[in-house]
Amino acid sequence: MFVDRERSGGEAISQERRDETQPETRVLGHVVQCDGARATIAAFADVDEGTVTGLWTVGRLISINLGVARTVGLVYAIGRPDRIWNEDGRNPIEVSVELVGEVRDGPANSAPVFDRGINVYPHIGAVAHRIRGRDLQAVYDLAGRPSATIGQLSQDETINACIAVDDTLSRHFAVVGTTGVGKSTAVSLLLRKAIETRPELRVLILDPHNEFADALPEHSVKVDTSTLDLPFWLFRLEEFAEVLFRGREVVPEEIDVLRDLIPHAKNLYRNPNAGTFLRRGADALTADTPVPYRMADLIKQIDERMGMLESKNDRPVYRALRTRIESAIADPRYRFMFNSRLIEDTIHQTIGDIFRIPHGGRPITCFEMAGLPSEVVNSVCSVLARLAFDLALWSEGKLKLLLLCEEAHRYMPADPRLGFAPTRHALSRIAKEGRKYGCYLGVVTQRPGELDPTILSQCSTIFAMRLANDQDQKIIRSAIADSSASSLSFLSSMGQREAIAFGEGVATTMRLKFERLPASLIPGAHKRRADEASAINDGEIDLAQIVERLRNVPRPQQALGLAETVDMQRQAGDPGYRKPVTAPPVPDDLDVSFGLKPSVFGLRPRSD
Repeated sequence: MFVDRERSGGEAISQERRDETQPETRVLGHVVQCDGARATIAAFADVDEGTVTGLWTVGRLISINLGVARTVGLVYAIGRPDRIWNEDGRNPIEVSVELVGEVRDGPANSAPVFDRGINVYPHIGAVAHRIRGRDLQAVYDLAGRPSATIGQLSQDETINACIAVDDTLSRHFAVVGTTGVGKSTAVSLLLRKAIETRPELRVLILDPHNEFADALPEHSVKVDTSTLDLPFWLFRLEEFAEVLFRGREVVPEEIDVLRDLIPHAKNLYRNPNAGTFLRRGADALTADTPVPYRMADLIKQIDERMGMLESKNDRPVYRALRTRIESAIADPRYRFMFNSRLIEDTIHQTIGDIFRIPHGGRPITCFEMAGLPSEVVNSVCSVLARLAFDLALWSEGKLKLLLLCEEAHRYMPADPRLGFAPTRHALSRIAKEGRKYGCYLGVVTQRPGELDPTILSQCSTIFAMRLANDQDQKIIRSAIADSSASSLSFLSSMGQREAIAFGEGVATTMRLKFERLPASLIPGAHKRRADEASAINDGEIDLAQIVERLRNVPRPQQALGLAETVDMQRQAGDPGYRKPVTAPPVPDDLDVSFGLKPSVFGLRPRSD
């Protein structure tokens, strides 16, 4: 029902009555000040029923009626000018609102239309009232864009909170919030909605806490330290050096040696009879080319360089480099790089398994990094991010990939002196250029103040959950439009599952509450249930099992025969290979119990 009242301004104001018991007037106050971005409304607090006072609450949207249009404002402050409350009489109050946009009625029998811009500003005396339900729906309407419902509005739980999935993904998004507010649960919900809307999407989650695989059981596969197979030859020179030097400062002379010798080793893999001659030309190999090579050939090249007369002064460099390589190969934590005895071109299988090509009904890969050595995490993340961008680029837009970075401030810190430069560069490349080729970036962090501001600025949609740190709040405020800045004043007091969403993926800034997921699908719930069950059962700690996992050493394997003749064309790693008689003795400091053949560091047999 609509009731027309003539007010002091002389304009006909269309009022919407929600039910018969509601008072005919919805007038709450009048505009007494407006500066183009904000307005002040004079009103009275209702002390008898409390209905009017309850409508003037921080965070609510109100409507200012201008006849041809209705200006929408967000309440961000209320108070009495004299800071005194009168129990016996009426209490005048001032309400400060931020102007968000305006709603106009469409053609007959059509829904109202919301516009973020304001064509007609409120005049002094303009009537302010509670926003209509139809107008509130128009404010958050996505105008026909493919959408997904992720929750309800905090102001009105009868209205769904929707996001434009395509714009949210293609222009990157971020989920920020302090520990314990439900970031991981919100991310899990967003991924479910994205997969439902975009079934062709592939998702790679960099999961440092090993919690998403159990939260997405029907959509995901798990890759951990025991199942990961990422051959060393897929690493670029900088990434491989990070593994060898274990996060310490690299030695330029050793890097130069690797840059020179790795192409020779790759050429020997392709052409075993070519000796050490490296062909130059169109198909020349570099240290960064993802082509297999054998560590035996690389060690052989180092030994030969050490034996040259002109390399006398550089022998300490070669010796130190060989020691680093041997140490990395013998480290059981690096089995995912060096475990394969048969060196072959497995790039198709490796990429297919990690990026789900084909996905087989499970398009999400949860890459669990909790058991990965800390000094190699940066290199692995760099490899994965680089491969994700290259796959999207060379698929000519056919492959759509989302790379989701949990605890993103680890890989992209604000301080350029921290972190790993290739990882930062790979993720920055996705953030800046990925949307052109179908490679998207999702950022999840509890410390946006420690995140590279360049990366965050490329995220066009942000879901800001509760943040208590002033620096973190300041970073988010710098990313939001000025017309919605007051929305972020609630960041420190929002409840569980509540967020403020703004950017390209939503119609306008909105405060929402995410849908509630079943307890079994909340990230980390499996671990909590296991911990509770263990505490209830006996509470005893199996120290032997803990120590075995801590050492991470596989069981020794039986040594192979050493006096067998072999084909000259076979090298370490080839089927049927055995250590030749002419091979030098195994170094004393090398433990062959890690599944490596003693001949992996030896020379190939010579012809008599």
